[in-house]
Amino acid sequence: MANIAIASRAEAELYLCVDCGGSKTAVSISDASGTIISRALGGPSNFAYLGLANFTEAVKSTVEHALQIIPRRESNIIASTTIPSPKPFFAAAWLGISGVDSAANVAELTPVLSALLSIPAGPRLVIANDTHLLASPLRLYPDAEFAVTVIAGTGSIAVSFKREDDGGGLKELARMGGWGWILGDEGGGYDVGREALRHILREHDLSTLHDPPPPTPSPDSQHSLPTLTKRTLTHFSVSSPPELLTLIHDPDPPQAPSTSSQPSELEAPRTHRLLAREKRISQLCPLVFSAAFDGADPLALKVLACSAGKLADQITALLRTESKQGGGEGGGERSVPANESLVCFGGSLAGVARYREMVLEDLSRRRHVFKHVEFVAQAADAGAVALSKQFNPR
Repeated sequence: MANIAIASRAEAELYLCVDCGGSKTAVSISDASGTIISRALGGPSNFAYLGLANFTEAVKSTVEHALQIIPRRESNIIASTTIPSPKPFFAAAWLGISGVDSAANVAELTPVLSALLSIPAGPRLVIANDTHLLASPLRLYPDAEFAVTVIAGTGSIAVSFKREDDGGGLKELARMGGWGWILGDEGGGYDVGREALRHILREHDLSTLHDPPPPTPSPDSQHSLPTLTKRTLTHFSVSSPPELLTLIHDPDPPQAPSTSSQPSELEAPRTHRLLAREKRISQLCPLVFSAAFDGADPLALKVLACSAGKLADQITALLRTESKQGGGEGGGERSVPANESLVCFGGSLAGVARYREMVLEDLSRRRHVFKHVEFVAQAADAGAVALSKQFNPR
């Protein structure tokens, strides 16, 4: 009997959190004490990228998987974990969704997710941008008045929050970024890949200023190239930087494969063309991090410094210094002082401590030093636990 779960979920006081991102869907389920009893991962669930039907299916399948793997109890078991269910599984749910950037998005999703999870619209069904999940740790720092959440993963966004007067909730103040790979995502995985290609191509173009111009590289002559350049050429199975242009700009395939499809470094250029152009670029991100932090390649370090600086730009726009009440780029009254704030990082890139340090060092040079710094490795865990504490205060 594989598909089992505790009956009468709402009565059992189970709490669901779903972290919907551009690369994956992460689900955590907590009991009333705040103990995480199940986790599951699914495919991408960025609402703006997928549309309503595909987004809903991604959430449904991942939540069902999390239900299926809850440890078996001695009694009160049921034979199905399919949602929607006539008897609600959860006392409350929080969905932090990338690509949900407006009240209109929330209004569109509320009836769909309410029906899917059998939870009425209201305080027990929270639908917000995924950055809201990262602000949960603010409750652990009573000496911090504000939180700035920073996601650096597939994409990027920075959002500021203020503690509500009652001390329990959070009010969103302002945000920067989250525009997607076509318009933004500075400091995220796509941006790192794009900057790597731009730096490689610029280095090649600068080399043409010398007389005589450099010969076309061959495998035997590539030993003098930066590590990042050599690895990128090998990754795409080409011999010189100009060949990258045709490969990168080649149109998307008629039916782009799943974002989980990642060709190996030894596969031919034609294989890379089977990926959507966004993925051809963003898949370079791990290669850049390895060249920079494992190989100490100066060009790769320069790329990461550039991307980290752009992420710091986004954060700075939300901040003010003690001597400047008007804020940074926006100059608005809702800007917050870093020295009274907690910064919460999330996302795969922010999970690399040395990259996170590059961002913080850049901010420090601009006189923005946060009072507290947190990296939230499991945002869905934080959200599920926060729900359990909200509805079961001790």
